[in-house]
Amino acid sequence: MSETQDTKSALAAYGPMVAGALVARLAVIPFLYHDWLDPFVVEHWAYGRVARSLVAGHGFGNVFADTGPTAVLSPVYAYLLAGVFWLFGSNTPASVVTALAINSLFSALTCIPVFLLARRCFGERVARWAGWLWAFSPYGVYYGADWAWSTCLLTLLLCWLFLMALELENSGRILSWIGFGLLCGLSALTEPVALSVLPFLGAWTCYRRYRQGLTWAMPGVAASLAFLAVLSPWIVRNYEIFHQFIPVRSGLGLELYIGNNGYSARWVNSALHPNHSDAELEEYKKSGEVAYMEHKRQQAVEYIRAHPGCYVRMTLRRVLYIWTGYWSLDRAYLKDEPLDPPNILVATTFSVLGLLGLRRVFRLDWSLAVRFAIVLACFPLVYYLTHPETYYFRPVDPLLVVLTAVAVAGRSRKSTTEPATLQPLGRGV
Repeated sequence: MSETQDTKSALAAYGPMVAGALVARLAVIPFLYHDWLDPFVVEHWAYGRVARSLVAGHGFGNVFADTGPTAVLSPVYAYLLAGVFWLFGSNTPASVVTALAINSLFSALTCIPVFLLARRCFGERVARWAGWLWAFSPYGVYYGADWAWSTCLLTLLLCWLFLMALELENSGRILSWIGFGLLCGLSALTEPVALSVLPFLGAWTCYRRYRQGLTWAMPGVAASLAFLAVLSPWIVRNYEIFHQFIPVRSGLGLELYIGNNGYSARWVNSALHPNHSDAELEEYKKSGEVAYMEHKRQQAVEYIRAHPGCYVRMTLRRVLYIWTGYWSLDRAYLKDEPLDPPNILVATTFSVLGLLGLRRVFRLDWSLAVRFAIVLACFPLVYYLTHPETYYFRPVDPLLVVLTAVAVAGRSRKSTTEPATLQPLGRGV
């Protein structure tokens, strides 16, 4: 099959997936967008506040209150939302619906790298399963249609980068490596948690090329320089404003503090966040952002040192929560989190099937399995140590969907030069 025919075949396969996914997400928006117009949400929606500040000509700032420049958020999604606000008005129904529609598009477009990745690694059958699973994934639909945050954009970028890193194992084209580095930089400026996996994926690609006797140093350097070229302006901006090295975001101290302070009824003590505490907001205003975040870090570290056993227990509970959605079945807790029981079912199912799929991939191709393992192991680490939220693990979902498709619809690989095929469950590998 020629390259043109192959492209047409792929487009014919994933085109309906993207269309179906987009329709499903857009159909949900009318039922949910009003929540983003609630006065409390408008006042405490961090990205919305920064976007309003940009549109009003006050610069990238005012994240919790009108306190000037900030580095609490990363810039990419804030500027994207500011563009929406500039066109349709700040916090208007039209701008909120547009923002959610854009996120729905990002989520729907993720079908493309999901399909291409699964087809490249496991064959057409698994690719179709994976693409349609993502198209109607409960998390994909919900967070696309009802989460005006950077989550869906990061999900799309991370999935493409995973596929690109895999392709670069057999490509020494400097332009391809530069493209990878540029996209890595964009991802880091979307959410810095991407840096927990991207350097390792790049390093693994270089190692695989080294093992095969292919050039790796020059491509790796080219990608690194491209990455730094994208990231550097934001680093310089932060240093000029705050007189301190802040790679992307400044809020790690606060995230560590609100997750580690003796509170365990939920996974995070929101009452200690400036969005919910007048005392914390006043401290933030008086101290300034850098000093405030450093104080929160010190408070968290002091608590952890004084209560190491509690920290270990909370960390283990966070691990369980991220992979299963389970925190507590206490009545008082479920009154505030009524959707936890169905979420536990969905999260646990995807996690179990995904890990079963990963085991099968290890049996087929350990070098490919290592790539999946890098993301699954490294991406949530910072959330184990600080605190999780229900949407934090979602950028990894497309890879879990691919592995779920492997577990459900796979056949065993016949050769290392052809796309992998896997035996259906129950027939062995």
